[in-house]
Amino acid sequence: MLKDKLSAINVGRDKLFRILRANHMLIKPKRSYHITTDSHHRFRKHKNVVCNMVINKPEQVWVSDITYLGTRENPSYLALITDAYSKRIVGYNVSASLSVNGTLQALEMALNNRKYKDQPLIHHSDRGLQYCSNEYQNLLKQHAIKPSMTEKYDPYENAVAERVNGILKQEFDVAKKVKSLEIKKRLVEEAVGIYNNIRPHLSNYMLTPQQMHEQNKLKMKQYKSKNLIEASFNEI
Repeated sequence: MLKDKLSAINVGRDKLFRILRANHMLIKPKRSYHITTDSHHRFRKHKNVVCNMVINKPEQVWVSDITYLGTRENPSYLALITDAYSKRIVGYNVSASLSVNGTLQALEMALNNRKYKDQPLIHHSDRGLQYCSNEYQNLLKQHAIKPSMTEKYDPYENAVAERVNGILKQEFDVAKKVKSLEIKKRLVEEAVGIYNNIRPHLSNYMLTPQQMHEQNKLKMKQYKSKNLIEASFNEI
């Protein structure tokens, strides 16, 4: 996005990062671990049907995840649904609890935003209670969406969802220490708008998620090994 302006003053990518580092303007990744998945429950768990699948168009596979926002004293949770092909966030919800209601609202938003309603769709998630619940599975069934779930405790089985979570929390800093739930919702709404419509992705051939979502000619990059997956999702 800055290439032409930086070229005019003889600044390339590496020099730009040196300038940003010298001025303390680089993002410092923060790792925090909060358990949001409870897979010890009585509900049915589904097979992973996307692990070897070739994804070549938008709304072929949606990936879902829940991430922690806020502090231990003032927790909140962000439920996200992302299109695996375009990396476009199609549904989201911020709530004060890990109840099924937040994930249901994110799914309902995604269904309302669905553009290609006449093609088969797979919903991929972890094996958490929220996604396995009768309410969530019934809503998928009503819309003829096939469920798929991770089968191991391995973040690479849901790498796109994990990476998008990281972008929102690190680049957009939506996990700020804000007490008001309404303000958190507004911050997430603004971040999602910028992420979908302005921020280009290297894995999208430098298109934004919205631009990638509006076409189906480009081939989604496929990665075969864990090391390549890690490298590729760092490029998103």
